[in-house]
Amino acid sequence: MPTDARCLVETDDSSARVRLTGVLDRAEVEAVRDALLARLWQRPGLLLVDLSGVRIADPLARDALDEVCRAVSDWPASEMLLDPDATPPDPPPDPLGVELPPVVEAAREARSLVSAGCLRWGLPELVEPACIAVTEMVNNVVAHALTPMTLRLAPRGNALHVAVRDHSAGQPAYAGPAAADALGGRGLLLIDTVARRWGSTPLPDGKVVWCVLYVEDEAAVRN
Repeated sequence: MPTDARCLVETDDSSARVRLTGVLDRAEVEAVRDALLARLWQRPGLLLVDLSGVRIADPLARDALDEVCRAVSDWPASEMLLDPDATPPDPPPDPLGVELPPVVEAAREARSLVSAGCLRWGLPELVEPACIAVTEMVNNVVAHALTPMTLRLAPRGNALHVAVRDHSAGQPAYAGPAAADALGGRGLLLIDTVARRWGSTPLPDGKVVWCVLYVEDEAAVRN
């Protein structure tokens, strides 16, 4: 997958490895970032990035690669390593996913998939908070993005990672708790309340909104 004449992202669909070649400087960072993120969303799992064929001309360019690693670590069933010679961690479990249209009924289908996933993976404590979060994530697409979406979820240890990918460049903006007399603005507050972490990752043709919920957080609320 070429990103520019000066820096290429060479991929092989039969392998979980990509190779950067050429010169990576500040001008190339955005294109390389976009290529890596697109690959990780299209093919979840472990991605090994071989840097042996690239010269990184700017420390900020390497920082940008590290930021991609941090960003995708909260996506369901995704991880990126910049040292392909390192001993890879255990592969993440296969995610569950579904394509949804931007209609009100999509939230019901999303909740059904989340509930089934939590029970399959032994995370029954997270059914309720995860359904709250995914309802708001899907409804935000229906109300604002107005595009088809992909819901994906997977466990990691005692946590559940949930993500909704749409095709709108608009990023969710959270300004804190809504005023008591406000007519809206509570969706992101609900996600912020039930999830330990959440955020939005821009993609070349949209974004991924994700959240991470932990069993122990829910247990602390109930006790």
